[in-house]
Amino acid sequence: MKSFKDLLKWYFSRGALPYWSILLLDSAFVLFSGLLAYTVHHGADQTSKVFVPLVWTLGIFLICFVVAFRVFHTYDGVIRFSSFQDLMRVTLAVVSAIIFVFILEWFLGGATWLLTFTTADIILFGLFVVAFMWTIRVWVKTLYEESIRRSNREPAFILGVKTGGVALAKNMNSSADSPFKVAGFVDNEKDLANRFLMGVQVHHFDARLPQIMNKEGAKALIVSPYMMNVIRNNPDIVDSLVRAGVKIMVVPNAREWDGKSDLRASELQPVDVEDLLPREKIEVDMKAAADLIEGNVVLITGAAGSIGSEMVRQIATYNPKHLILVDQAETPMHDIRMMMRNEWPDVKAETIVADIADSKIMERIFANFKPEYVFHAAAYKHVPMMEDNPYESVVNNVNGTKIIADLAVKYGTRKFVMVSTDKAVNPTNVMGASKRICEIYVQALDKAIKEGKVEGRTCFVTTRFGNVLGSNGSVIPIFQEQIRKGGPVTVTHPDIIRYFMLIPEACKLVIEAGTMGNGGEIYVFDMGNPVRIADLAKRMIMLSGAKDVEIKFTGLRDGEKLYEEVLNDEEITLPTFHPKIKIAKVREYEFSDVDVRISELIATVDDCDDMQIVARMKAIVPEFKSQHSKYQILDKDKKTK
Repeated sequence: MKSFKDLLKWYFSRGALPYWSILLLDSAFVLFSGLLAYTVHHGADQTSKVFVPLVWTLGIFLICFVVAFRVFHTYDGVIRFSSFQDLMRVTLAVVSAIIFVFILEWFLGGATWLLTFTTADIILFGLFVVAFMWTIRVWVKTLYEESIRRSNREPAFILGVKTGGVALAKNMNSSADSPFKVAGFVDNEKDLANRFLMGVQVHHFDARLPQIMNKEGAKALIVSPYMMNVIRNNPDIVDSLVRAGVKIMVVPNAREWDGKSDLRASELQPVDVEDLLPREKIEVDMKAAADLIEGNVVLITGAAGSIGSEMVRQIATYNPKHLILVDQAETPMHDIRMMMRNEWPDVKAETIVADIADSKIMERIFANFKPEYVFHAAAYKHVPMMEDNPYESVVNNVNGTKIIADLAVKYGTRKFVMVSTDKAVNPTNVMGASKRICEIYVQALDKAIKEGKVEGRTCFVTTRFGNVLGSNGSVIPIFQEQIRKGGPVTVTHPDIIRYFMLIPEACKLVIEAGTMGNGGEIYVFDMGNPVRIADLAKRMIMLSGAKDVEIKFTGLRDGEKLYEEVLNDEEITLPTFHPKIKIAKVREYEFSDVDVRISELIATVDDCDDMQIVARMKAIVPEFKSQHSKYQILDKDKKTK
């Protein structure tokens, strides 16, 4: 014979009791409640005298209750997961049944084989039914949650006492696959401290939290989606938690939580360093951009890269007529093709492996598809690589941009959006200088079209921003790999800082700025607060839990700045339609002069060595001053002349 404890274990290991079992139990409660109500009101002696007609009467009444249970689905749920809504359905079902009972009493009150129930009998009857049905549901739910609390699950604190935090706590208390149990709540509002929620204490989010969690035996802090900014804006507390061995867990895609969908504790994952970088959430209204893109042909260069591939994903959701995706990387382009087939099978897409510097292939693409919008993200972007290969920076970045821009004008493209970089501001390296030359060319070309000096209708817009988190070759994946190997983590300089932005957010701003611009603008994105790379490395090491991983400073690389700039010293910005997007006011160039000088650079690059190529680039971009580079000698020569 199984013990009560064994029976509980058996029940809680099952998915749920069959619905008819719950219906039979509720029906038994109805019959017993009727007997109890009559006995309480009339006494046991009177009840024994009229027992048979009483049972017949309650049997008739039971039909009313069963119909009400069916209408309100009181037996369809799983009892141990009962919620307030389930209890309300029980109440509504019983009230409805009692109304039917009153009606039956009025119609059948004269029947000799039925027992007459007074109004007091019926009301007491209904109250007892509600009490018993509520009690069994609350009791089973409490037993289940208590069995979870007494289990060997890891105790955890939840940061956030509002919608997100409570939703997580409820899931943890009721889900069999949750790895955590609630040991306490945390919030940044002081007036909530020392109160109790769901049976556990609420603590203030301050420097004492690691000690409090250690006292409670909690080694995990689960962050509500609405409290991510609290984590980002309190790095000292976060670091103390990590040093104390506390795991910080978050809901995947917490930034996108709609406040309504389920939050499952089983889906929690360790926080990424990207989630801890200080930044504000960027809100972008993409409706206007979607209205322009829908039904149009869109060309994306660099479609297999970090920025380009995300732009493919976002633009595909706006139902373009045709997507033309160009990149010279074969395997990543194959991945893009598979992604389009699997995720957007209804969007017509061409995946073309081609070099943007191949003018014949590019001409064929424009002639065949005549794109109305061009998003130009293709470029060589690694500073040390371009410092060693200035030829490629001219051929790919400068010449490739010129080819695409000229073809856009020739084939009537409406809007050309170029993705630039903050390294184009006061460039100290070849890569930044090449992107500044691209900016100069497209801006001058746009000005010439508006002035009627060049025939065309294309509007050229440039977007500038800094590093994007998780991009190919960016610092975070490099650090992750170095930590995995046991170190050292290499940082170029103790004081080097960089601006960071999420790839999806950057791409949204690119699309919005590009489609909204009138032409000729250089849009600058507000990248938020800068991040010290050495601090980033320390935090990643702590979050990984790795021991004895050292940070090694290797010295600035060729062409590298300590501090990235967003605007030229002589530039100012103007506000736009979006608080995170500004317009940079830069020096304007005459297209006739720019076209000649850039064309000469491209035409002679085959016959020049690295030093000559860079010297020609410096002539086009006077503010290009090399740092930590062999090309610094060119700046010295310029001063002596």
